[in-house]
Amino acid sequence: MGAKEPALRVAMLPRDTNAHGTIFGGVILSHIDLAAGLAAHRHASRNFVTKAMREVEFIAPVRVGDVVSFYASVVREGRTSLAVRVEVEAERFGAPGQHVKVTEAEVIFVAIDNNGRPVPIR
Repeated sequence: MGAKEPALRVAMLPRDTNAHGTIFGGVILSHIDLAAGLAAHRHASRNFVTKAMREVEFIAPVRVGDVVSFYASVVREGRTSLAVRVEVEAERFGAPGQHVKVTEAEVIFVAIDNNGRPVPIR
């Protein structure tokens, strides 16, 4: 993963932690959605809404100070929807070059018009 350019890179801050001192899963999910949305928009300059997020399983914790990279790529395109795969890794704070896979997910988007109705992507 490290050789690719991430769609999003974020340093994790104390405000994002739970009582155990690790980053809330919901914070990571929010960034997954954002990174996937950026990839969808780059793929087709349309308005998209998130329909589903699939296959999210946390493999390793994220800690304060970790720099988390979100690698996103479109894996399927339908008539009105896109599937974007997002791989997430953390570079450990205080251990430059140590990268840990955190999770991955597939995010499904639907292209919409100004009234919120599905429209063809192309």
